[in-house]
Amino acid sequence: MAEDPYTILGVPREAKPEAIKAAYRKLARRHHPDLNPGKPEAEARFKTVSAAHDILSDPEKRGRFDRGEIDATGQERPQAPPGGYRRHAEQSEGRKYGGRYEQRPEAEVFDDLFADLFEQRRRAESAPRRGRDETYRLAVPFLHAVHGATETLTLPDGRSLSVKIPPGVESGQILRLRGQGGRGQPIGDALIELDVVASKVFRREGMDLHLDLPVSVPEAVLGGPVIVPTPGGPLRVTLPAASDAGRQIRLRGKGIAAHGNRAAGDLFLTLRILIGTPDVALEEFLRSWVPEHPQDPRAGLEGWE
Repeated sequence: MAEDPYTILGVPREAKPEAIKAAYRKLARRHHPDLNPGKPEAEARFKTVSAAHDILSDPEKRGRFDRGEIDATGQERPQAPPGGYRRHAEQSEGRKYGGRYEQRPEAEVFDDLFADLFEQRRRAESAPRRGRDETYRLAVPFLHAVHGATETLTLPDGRSLSVKIPPGVESGQILRLRGQGGRGQPIGDALIELDVVASKVFRREGMDLHLDLPVSVPEAVLGGPVIVPTPGGPLRVTLPAASDAGRQIRLRGKGIAAHGNRAAGDLFLTLRILIGTPDVALEEFLRSWVPEHPQDPRAGLEGWE
């Protein structure tokens, strides 16, 4: 059986509304969860006090409780026989339960506001709460980040989430999976922070990719076809003859894949001449070779500061 609301608030049955509110305010301050962190018994008592105040602060509910029409929890029950406090509630004295908004001194108005704030807080705490957003990290292979893919993320509770990776994502980017977070009403979201694994071959700059391409001396001098790795697979590229080290070749549309309003990026090849292992024949040729048009590769560096 629920405890009598008059007993909970510690007021007599003939208490005036002002006395009821003062008692509630005093008890609410004492037992409010914000003032008693980590004390579940205080939270339980606060709810009990608030429930008692909910009945006794409402003239209609108080009258019905006094007449035996509802119990201490506000539930309907068979009417009690006439007499006792029913007569008192129906007589002129019962009218003193009303007048909630009549003119009162400023201090009493402030007390009413304070009590109302506690009541609003109690109702908010008892209302359904949205579940928490849960944060996870997901490692994404470099090429999957370039082209887009679908990855599987296993959660600590054993569930698996299918995460669709859009083309062109970068490390630190967060994907939101709605309704996959903490339990609540409604369920929270899962926030997936992406960690793109660095490539050993390509270097990314925005939507473009860069590759240092090693070439042999004959390839640099004579030019010709070479096989070049790209995110889409090996590609046959023809090098221009007489290509110096550092020369850059642009392969349009071979960078980060297009997504949304973004166009596909490009792949830039930067030539790096590789001498390789010593070659006696090449050394002998270079010792006897006399260029037809000698050039100074360091021309223009004189007097630099």
